[in-house]
Amino acid sequence: MQNNLTTAMQDLKRHADAFLAARVLTDSDDFAGAIGYSLRIQSAAEEVVRSVVQQSRERGATWQTIGDALGVSRQAAFQRYGKPIDPRTGELMNTTPLNDAAELARSVVHDLAAGRWELVTERFDPAMRDGLSEDALAAAWSQIVGLSGGFEGQGEPVVTRAGDVTVTNTPLSMEAGDYTVRIAFRDDRTIAGLHILPEETP
Repeated sequence: MQNNLTTAMQDLKRHADAFLAARVLTDSDDFAGAIGYSLRIQSAAEEVVRSVVQQSRERGATWQTIGDALGVSRQAAFQRYGKPIDPRTGELMNTTPLNDAAELARSVVHDLAAGRWELVTERFDPAMRDGLSEDALAAAWSQIVGLSGGFEGQGEPVVTRAGDVTVTNTPLSMEAGDYTVRIAFRDDRTIAGLHILPEETP
């Protein structure tokens, strides 16, 4: 682990010159070059944090301690830097979410708000199709409208990987209430779960 940390620190040091160069490039109006340099610095810094977190865990630091240091919850820290083991196989679990999950989530919320129930249910996996019909989905959305008025907008989805699915949490604004639309996507992009949660739900 020390080797990983040393390599990351060396990488970050190499990019220190890039930071200075980025300022020069910005001054010369080479904005694309400056942004490219900045992204490389950001990537190197993230590798340093990841290495330090992994080393801290190996030396006994709790996820609560790490989360406090990062300014996030212990769960958020684990989701970003943890290496969960699949209890079914004993192997490292895939922690990489679908790369277009946020776009998929926005599309589903858009279809819900527009009353295009069939476009939502046709994305369901077999278990979801058996458990939630088009009519039931429409009735559930009608209950939300009855409680909180019409749709006003949606926020940026928060995307995480949870076992076999990618979970998105999208803020939902209605006229008189706020909700979170939680959608679980399988790797084939079908929907394995769909919940509309009131704002106070953790």
